[in-house]
Amino acid sequence: MQAVVLAAGKGTRLRPLTDDKPKGMVEVDGKPLITHCFDQLIELGADELIVVVGYMKEVIIDHYGDAYEGVPITYTHQREQKGLAHALLTVEEHVDDDFMLILGDNIFQANLKDVVRRQREERADAAFLVEEVPWKEASRYGVCDTNQYGEITDVVEKPEDPPSNLVMTGFYTFTPAIFHACHLVQPSNRDEYEISDAVDLLIQSGRTIDAIGLDGWRIDVGYPEDRDEAERRLQGDDADADGDEADADAVVESDA
Repeated sequence: MQAVVLAAGKGTRLRPLTDDKPKGMVEVDGKPLITHCFDQLIELGADELIVVVGYMKEVIIDHYGDAYEGVPITYTHQREQKGLAHALLTVEEHVDDDFMLILGDNIFQANLKDVVRRQREERADAAFLVEEVPWKEASRYGVCDTNQYGEITDVVEKPEDPPSNLVMTGFYTFTPAIFHACHLVQPSNRDEYEISDAVDLLIQSGRTIDAIGLDGWRIDVGYPEDRDEAERRLQGDDADADGDEADADAVVESDA
């Protein structure tokens, strides 16, 4: 399956970390954000990486070249930052089947395999990893409504009055039908072409989009403190696992 990584952003809120590099090249736990994405996508079975670049694109292209860990890389250029639907259209001519999409500023330690598995079942036209957040934070994200079958019935981008506290996380699978929807999207109030509006068009056309609940954690690295939190969690994963094993051993000895 092909995999698309959106990595065209400037990362203005991440300054000074992005003074000399694009957002996707900010290091978390010793390697760039994009590398974390690549590693996960390859583990999920990606046989081609399609990277949307923009701001300081040469830094990314020079660093990775034509392949990563033997997997070929294709680059497309988003010349203006006009939203995720706009960015996605730059890859249309390179995608020929179902594909994974990841936002290149996200760190996941979660059940991404469940999303890919659902797409491969050929039941859904798309599948999203979604997360429940505190209601007061929901307005910062694309908010989803679902039906009793776990299918997404509505998506609203950064609503003032969220219809739910279930939000999109930045990992998706799609069929190529998403491109037709992106072509039909009109600019939002933010003057951007929103992926949520494209998703709504898919829903209105009768497509099935499944919501897969997040099991694990993810961090959208938008500010320097987010980078620090992601590093803390990544470095703590092994220690936490060791601690859990030690606790389990202690329980066994106590029972004996």
